[in-house]
Amino acid sequence: MQLEEFEELVLDAVEALPVELLSHLDNVAIVVQQWPSAEQMAEHELESRDQLMGLYEGIPLTDRAGYNLVLPDKITIFQGPLEAMCSTSEEIAAEVQKTVAHEIAHHFGIDDDRLEEMGLG
Repeated sequence: MQLEEFEELVLDAVEALPVELLSHLDNVAIVVQQWPSAEQMAEHELESRDQLMGLYEGIPLTDRAGYNLVLPDKITIFQGPLEAMCSTSEEIAAEVQKTVAHEIAHHFGIDDDRLEEMGLG
């Protein structure tokens, strides 16, 4: 899949989220990267670059005391791993939607255990 097409899937996934949720996103950038970097993999103790579909880097809204003059939080959606786990464009779109929702949930302070309970693990 071309990068532009994948970026459009990410944009569609963001726009599909409820307006009430999107209105509370604060100081966060959403970007696409082909694969996780060696540093990102090491930081999360991953051995295979296929293991990381998305990554939230920042300070969750629930932890923002005295928060000002900081760089935006960053949500990275990794194209390579998502494409590797899917066999159709429809599957990729569905996994992008799930991954975007998962990483945005981290921005709101929702941890992996709770996301698993919600079906977004």
